[in-house]
Amino acid sequence: MLIFLLDFNPIKPDLGLILWTSIFFLGFWFLIGRSAFRPIASALKTREDDIQSALDEAKKAKIEMANMKAENERIIADAREERSKILKEAKDMKNQIVNDAKDQAKLEANKIAKTAKIDIANQKKAAITEVKNSAGIMALEIAEKVIKKELKGKSEHEDFVNKLVDGFNLN
Repeated sequence: MLIFLLDFNPIKPDLGLILWTSIFFLGFWFLIGRSAFRPIASALKTREDDIQSALDEAKKAKIEMANMKAENERIIADAREERSKILKEAKDMKNQIVNDAKDQAKLEANKIAKTAKIDIANQKKAAITEVKNSAGIMALEIAEKVIKKELKGKSEHEDFVNKLVDGFNLN
C-alpha cells in the first residue's frame, strides 16, 4: 500500500478520484442544499419580508404622524381663534358693563344732585321764612316797646330802636 501511496500525485489526479470526488461533492451539495440552503434561503426571505413590512409600517406611521401633526396644528389654530373670540367678547362685555355702570352712576348722581337742589331750595325757603318771621317778631316787639314808651324826639326814638336791635340775638 505504500506503493499505492507513493504513486499518488495530487497535481495529476486520476479519473476515478475525480469521479468519486464529484459524486461526493454533488451528494454533499444535495444534502446541504436540502437541509441548510432552503432553511437559510427561507429565513433570508422571511427576514426580507419582515424588513419590508417594517419599512411599510414606518412609512404609514410617518404619514399618520404628519396627518396628526397637521390635525394638531389645525386644532391649535382653532383654539387660538376661539380664545381670541372669547377674549374679544369678554372685552366687549367688560366695556358694556363699565359703560352701563357709568350711565347708572351718572343717573344716580343727577338724581342725588336734583334731590340736593330741592333740599337746598326747601331749606333756603325755610331759612328765609324763619328770618322773615324773626324780623316780623322783632319789629313787633320793637314797635310794642316804642309804643309803650312815649318818647319825646326822633333822636330818642332812633337811639331806643338801635338799643333794642342790639339787644336781640341775630343768630
